[in-house]
Amino acid sequence: MQKSLGWLVLLLCLAACTPEPTQSQLYDIYQSDKIKVGILHGPTSYYIGTDGPTGFELELSQALADKLGVELALFPSYHLDELLQKLQNGQVDYIAGGLTLTGQRRGLYRASPAYRWINEVLVFKQGNTWPRTLKDVTDSIIVVKDSSHAETLQQLSLDHPDLNWQQHPTLDSDEILQQVIDGNIAYTITDSNQLALNRRFYPNLSIAFTVRDNLPVSWLLADNSDDSLYAVLIEFFGAMYQSGELIALEDRYFGHVQQFDYVDTLAYIDAIETSLPDLKAWFLQYAGELDWRLLAALSYQESHWDPKAKSPTGVRGLMMLTLPTAQQMGVASRLDPEQSIRGGSRYLHQLVTRIPERIAMPDRLWFALAAYNVGWGHVEDARILTQQRGADPDKWLDVKQHLPLLRQKSVYQTTKYGYARGDEAVTYVENIRRYYDTLLWVDERQQAEQRLELQKQRLSDQLSTEILPPATPTDTPPGS
Repeated sequence: MQKSLGWLVLLLCLAACTPEPTQSQLYDIYQSDKIKVGILHGPTSYYIGTDGPTGFELELSQALADKLGVELALFPSYHLDELLQKLQNGQVDYIAGGLTLTGQRRGLYRASPAYRWINEVLVFKQGNTWPRTLKDVTDSIIVVKDSSHAETLQQLSLDHPDLNWQQHPTLDSDEILQQVIDGNIAYTITDSNQLALNRRFYPNLSIAFTVRDNLPVSWLLADNSDDSLYAVLIEFFGAMYQSGELIALEDRYFGHVQQFDYVDTLAYIDAIETSLPDLKAWFLQYAGELDWRLLAALSYQESHWDPKAKSPTGVRGLMMLTLPTAQQMGVASRLDPEQSIRGGSRYLHQLVTRIPERIAMPDRLWFALAAYNVGWGHVEDARILTQQRGADPDKWLDVKQHLPLLRQKSVYQTTKYGYARGDEAVTYVENIRRYYDTLLWVDERQQAEQRLELQKQRLSDQLSTEILPPATPTDTPPGS
């Protein structure tokens, strides 16, 4: 890939302004044709998904590597201390991990421009006594060792010397949240975005109060006099903001989890255990090129997995098909679960093929889901409105801002297909995204448990074989 002329010019300028002929970090990156990134494992940063490595920080770092025209070399770790050591030793160029820019980190490292802002919140288990202030905290607050939350508690202890808190040396933030749910830990402090992701699986995690708000999130660089990579990052993040790429990326990972419904999430998790097993085989059979769990999430949004579901407008069944759509998809009975799933999947696949090929996944899928709800014609109207108002009609982030306008008479009377409940279509898509994420987590956890049980069984069988004495040959027939 051809390297950006702008970066090369910047590199030459920096070299010209340097009094000593030292080799810059950016020069080394180009010489090795790779940028080395220490990346922290976690749901808000980097993890191994169904299709391989994924995550907000991974995609953001890949965008930087693509801009520079070099390879992205990842150094993943579950421990920030390990990555900080690599940064100090020059083994990585920077650390990405959704890291809050604390006072202590400012003093030890150089930070990139902030690209996200989060709140730190005190978390407890739903049903326990709700602490409204730090004075109401009756048990120890447990946080990850050497984390930004530990630094927050150190500062709070200056004004609250009786504050009881501890740093856990081995658990990460997600594991501590699990311990809160299990009742082993009373309180913890976590980031607002991390809590939003975890509440899809653990709806009983509750916010007591916000401890600190509007905190910047940045990448960490070594604190030295080399400005070459830092200068690149200033331009990179500026361009990402201006183009809307950064906002689109944030929406892809976090936009659909901001709204939380406690009762709905509890009901959904219960339905995964009670209703889904009877339907799973059909979702698997008819998913086609789609993930069966997405098809199941769509079905739950439509009918809550009730085969006899019926709406006031006459749509029926697990996939809530209209009668004309059912007939077009070859569905004889909309109340037959298998036929409904087959027809709904066929219809969704048909909608996906109608989306312009230039629109990449996952936006392509979000458009198809919106069309499943409100009709492709109305989605097209919203895309035209989006383009007319100077936004990108091929980005779901932009179009979902304009879909609700189809309720306004001054707008819909100028469109081809007229009035539509576009705001409901937006909520519809975001709900399916949340349901899908939750089902991914539950299904992957169940698969992991099954693999563990299988390994235990194999080990048990192996031990039994080794312990049992060999059979003694005998000429006497059994039973004689």
